Amino acid sequence: MAEQLPLQDSGHGGRKANDRRNMDGFKLRHGDDVLTPKKMLELPRPGAAVSNGDGDLAFMVVSQYSFETKKSEKTVHVLPLKGSTPAITMEGSAVFWLDSCTLARVTEKDGVQKLEALEIVTTTSTAEFSTPTVIGELPKGASADNFQYNLDGGILVFSAYVYPDYNLSTIAEQDDAYEERGTTAYVFDDTFVRHWDTWRGQKSSRLFSVDLGKKDGQWKLGSDYFRPLLDTEHYTPVEPFGGAEDFAINKTHILYTAKDPSCAPATHTRQNVYLVPIKGGKKPKHLTTGKQGATHSPSLSPDGSKAVWLELAMDGYESDHAAIVIYDLQKDIRFIVSKNWDRSPDAIAFSHDGTHLVFTAGDEGHIKVYEVPVPSTPSRHYEQLEDDPTPVALTELHGASSAQSLPNGRILYTLSSLVSPNNAFIISGLDKPERPLEIKQLTHFGEEGLEGKGLDPGEEFWFTGAEDVQVHGFALKPKGWKSGKVKKYPAVLLIHGGPQGAWEDNWSTRWNPNVFAQQGYYTIFINPTGSTTYGQNFTDAITEDWGGRPFEDLIAGWKYVLERFPEIDPERAVAAGASWGGYAINWIQGHPEYGFGFKALVCHDGILDTNYGGYSTDELFFFNHDFGGPPWESKAAKKFNPSHFISKWSTPQLVIHGGKDYRLPETDGIGAFHALQQRGVASRFLFFPDENHWVLNPQNSLKWHYEVFKWFAEFVGEEE
Repeated sequence: MAEQLPLQDSGHGGRKANDRRNMDGFKLRHGDDVLTPKKMLELPRPGAAVSNGDGDLAFMVVSQYSFETKKSEKTVHVLPLKGSTPAITMEGSAVFWLDSCTLARVTEKDGVQKLEALEIVTTTSTAEFSTPTVIGELPKGASADNFQYNLDGGILVFSAYVYPDYNLSTIAEQDDAYEERGTTAYVFDDTFVRHWDTWRGQKSSRLFSVDLGKKDGQWKLGSDYFRPLLDTEHYTPVEPFGGAEDFAINKTHILYTAKDPSCAPATHTRQNVYLVPIKGGKKPKHLTTGKQGATHSPSLSPDGSKAVWLELAMDGYESDHAAIVIYDLQKDIRFIVSKNWDRSPDAIAFSHDGTHLVFTAGDEGHIKVYEVPVPSTPSRHYEQLEDDPTPVALTELHGASSAQSLPNGRILYTLSSLVSPNNAFIISGLDKPERPLEIKQLTHFGEEGLEGKGLDPGEEFWFTGAEDVQVHGFALKPKGWKSGKVKKYPAVLLIHGGPQGAWEDNWSTRWNPNVFAQQGYYTIFINPTGSTTYGQNFTDAITEDWGGRPFEDLIAGWKYVLERFPEIDPERAVAAGASWGGYAINWIQGHPEYGFGFKALVCHDGILDTNYGGYSTDELFFFNHDFGGPPWESKAAKKFNPSHFISKWSTPQLVIHGGKDYRLPETDGIGAFHALQQRGVASRFLFFPDENHWVLNPQNSLKWHYEVFKWFAEFVGEEE
């Protein structure tokens, strides 16, 4: 293997680290047949397909950014699930079903949210929206979200950020008072002083309910807002990423997950599941044991007799195996389904008739749709089921999400891949005795913009990694590759974050492998020890071994790749990673004996000093689990600390960091850059003061891509 580029000429064709190439005229590869970063960022970004109650219509919210207007246009697309009625579109982003032919749309102006009803009028060949009619307005400053409506009960549930008085009507007044308080100070007496990208303030997310129904043929919003979580310390959706999937409703109750109020949130992951009357008035019933870890995706059966959720056993570990837990509300019995199945669902719900559970789960780099029958309730809590069913995969490839059961043996879901953003698909035939399943694509978002680009669907490979375990990866051929063509191409190894995460066969607008391949790089991405979707033992094996087994896998994988794909020029190889992948870049810097031979590196939001990270990160439980305790006790944090090996750093490196990244603060990026500069290593620092752990602003993302590819080209690009 080639040597990593040192301070002096390696003698293997790489440029000297201090022999900088003039890149003032650098331009990205472009053309009608190239998926440039700009074109990728301007493609439509569809959300999940959401069906109405009858299962004959669904809506998808689609966002599309324009660099010309510097704005994202958000539209609602309503599509037929039966027949040939054409899809129709309207402006908007916050919508929910009122009944099977009426959508509610939420708009906001001057801090006041207005609800409108739009009826969908269809014939066999046409469809159109009626003129919007006003349903009502929410109190000023509510900024309500995550709307769920139950037609049978005539009640709407939503979340809003409120002050400790849990009162919607006082938000605007208290917002003004807070802004005029005369100081910018924050004062804290406990952890979570800041989380993800936000300093913790006085407001928290709570649930509200309000009557909503038809009166004299018109939809009307009630004036009394109920507070079902009153006199509790339950806050839901759970920050920072929780949404409507953190609670479910029927006509009488709300099932929800919330952080255990007895646990310090920064050092514990424990979330409990509760059931409460939809208008409150009674103390919530605690359904979990209070000894578990996090819980996710609570759902109620159609008849309201059972609840289901996903439960992690270990408190303090956010990537533990997610067990499927059912609670029989009538028999007061809690039990686990598919106990020995070694995959973790990411969302779950009952089928339309309540006989099955429908969910998605990752499996070897793909996210599949599964179903499993609901077994009979045992006689005791957590009793081992005599005939415990095993989930059955209904799809095999790509990245499925948001599976929703429909009447007549159908499942609606959303699917993306390495070559396509989200589109809606439907599975039919589940109600047939022999189950001849049919899968039909319903939408075609992105096809026009991707036409003629020749994206690579990816080639999968397996190799033997640490401790003789089989490790999985993907390879994308560079733009212009042709079978039998004798040419050497530069290559990039992309290293994922997490570390409990995975490269999967799905679409991304942040790290899109095909964008790298379209710029002419053989693009390699490997799922080493610690990755998800390959069984819990494989995921757990990185604990207290960040710099160990994963790098044995990456070294073995890189050797395998160079043998399998002889078109790769090992003297023109680079690597890039973010989060744990950024840590990996810094670790590789200090270990030239690994022999990767990379001529340039990119570290995005990576850890420089693992020991300090145990003090500075927001979610302390993550460090305490992965490194076996707090930093003053952890041997692993000291053993696998990149800052201890800076004396060996010599490869040119681009360092990228976000100023609002509170998971891995910006000082890690600044520190890495300072180390490189003081050692005389070619280096550059790209800083986004308004970005968090991700780069989300499309214009910032375009700059990110430009600087990354410019950096690579400086060291492995073809000579002019």
